[in-house]
Amino acid sequence: MSSALHEQPPTLWEQGSRPSREVVSLAVAVLLTATVLDLLLSEGLGLFFDLVFVTVCVGAALRVRPHDFFDVAALPPLAMLGVVLLLAISQPGTVARPDDGVVQATVSGMAGHGIALGLGYAACLALLAVRRQVLRQVALRQSGPSQDGLSRSGPGLPPHDE
Repeated sequence: MSSALHEQPPTLWEQGSRPSREVVSLAVAVLLTATVLDLLLSEGLGLFFDLVFVTVCVGAALRVRPHDFFDVAALPPLAMLGVVLLLAISQPGTVARPDDGVVQATVSGMAGHGIALGLGYAACLALLAVRRQVLRQVALRQSGPSQDGLSRSGPGLPPHDE
């Protein structure tokens, strides 16, 4: 039988192929859009933004190519900080009390959305870890182990002959 018959289509964990620049740009655009929509629907940043934030974190972790995992791993806290800081500067009443200064409004906004930040960040890191492990197993499976069960690769290793 041909090995082509045994090849399986890529799983969800293997499909991410987008460069981090595209993934991060799209994530920021979606978060800013969600921020505007949430402020149109209510007087402050609320549950709608939190749900979109967690969803964006999961989507970014699944779409990025393996080479760019670090960039997406750093995305959730920086994206949340960026949105909260922009609101703290322009409309502090949306993330804190209206009379709070920029720093206090930023801290209050981050604390107020800490659960969404924690869930989004944890989901993003967990998905990246699972993808890394799956991709490592796929690479080992494709390279084929040696007869003693150990993978032989790298410079200076003699070929495995028996």
